[in-house]
Amino acid sequence: MKKPSFLSVIVGSGFGFGFSPVAPGTMGALLATLVWFGLSYLVSSACLLWLTVILILVFTLAGIWAADSLEAYWGEDPSRVVVDEMVGMWIALLAAPAGHVWYALGAFVVFRLFDIFKPLGIKRMEKLSGGVGVMMDDILAGVYGFIVLIAARWVIE
Repeated sequence: MKKPSFLSVIVGSGFGFGFSPVAPGTMGALLATLVWFGLSYLVSSACLLWLTVILILVFTLAGIWAADSLEAYWGEDPSRVVVDEMVGMWIALLAAPAGHVWYALGAFVVFRLFDIFKPLGIKRMEKLSGGVGVMMDDILAGVYGFIVLIAARWVIE
C-alpha cells in the first residue's frame, strides 16, 4: 500500500495539529479559533464573516476529500483527521462578534461539548460513510454551537 498524499495529510490533519498526542480534536478547534482571531485583526467584521464562510465551504469540500483518502490508511474516522473540527468551530464562530474573546471562548466550549457528547442527532451523522460522515457530525455540532451562541447574544445584549 502506498503512502497517503502529502496534501491529504496536511488538509486532514489540520496542518499537523491532528498529530497532537493530547486531544487532537481540541487542537484542531483551537487552530480554527486562532485563524479566526488572526483574521479578525486584519480585516473588517463584514470581511471576516465572508472569509469565515469561504473557509467553511473550502475546508468542508477539502475535508471530505482528505478524510475519504486517509481512511484507507488510518482507519475509519481517524483521530488525526481534525479538519472536521476546524469547520465545525468556524460555523460556531459565525455567531461571535469579530475578535470578541469571550464569545469566541464560549463558541469553543459549546462546540467542543457538542462534539464530544454528540447529542441531538450528532452521533447519527457518524453513520454516514466516508469523508461525509467524518465531516457531518462536526458540522452539526457547529450549527448547534452557532444556535446556542446566537441565543446567548440575544439574552445578553
